[in-house]
Amino acid sequence: MKTCIAASLVASAAAFAPASKQAATTALSASPFAEKLGAQAPLGFFDPLGLLKNGDEETFERLRYLELKHGRVAQLAFLGNIVVLNGIRFPGMLSPSEGLAFADMPSHGLEALSKVPQDGINQMLGFIFFMEVGMTSVLNSGVGEFKGDFTSVFDFGWDNYDEATKLKKRRIELNNGRAAMMGITGLIVHENIGNLDSMPIISLGH
Repeated sequence: MKTCIAASLVASAAAFAPASKQAATTALSASPFAEKLGAQAPLGFFDPLGLLKNGDEETFERLRYLELKHGRVAQLAFLGNIVVLNGIRFPGMLSPSEGLAFADMPSHGLEALSKVPQDGINQMLGFIFFMEVGMTSVLNSGVGEFKGDFTSVFDFGWDNYDEATKLKKRRIELNNGRAAMMGITGLIVHENIGNLDSMPIISLGH
């Protein structure tokens, strides 16, 4: 553990070395994707793992769609955790055969998941499979202005916006998704180290 912390400190210190910083900035700026949607403040074009070092437009669009999808899932996950942690539950029974009500479920996400009966887990896996197949069929149909554009299925007036407004909203969604991925990861980490209940942003209802 001490070795890992020391290595992290060395890596952090190295990040502030002028030569390294200049080289990294130049390399990122030289990327053909540096001006793409999503390369925005405060990080600009951020590809620390070099996934796009030798990537083409198709690779970029695939990775951008995956980021968008994961961000959407993370937003739902983070919001779901906050709702449940505030004591809000579905009415009725989660599993009538086992006498398990929604109100009986723990507030913490991973702990609650461990209490879900196997039939419930199977239903969730089935729903995920259905969504993946359904969204893939929409993607392969060629409709939509970009990968991840499902307004042909769920249209809330998207076509009424001008191009500048559409780009603004897409940037907002990307940033919200990125924040949510960090947020849900933080909730999972704090649940595992045992101090989730003390987080000031959560008014616990359990």
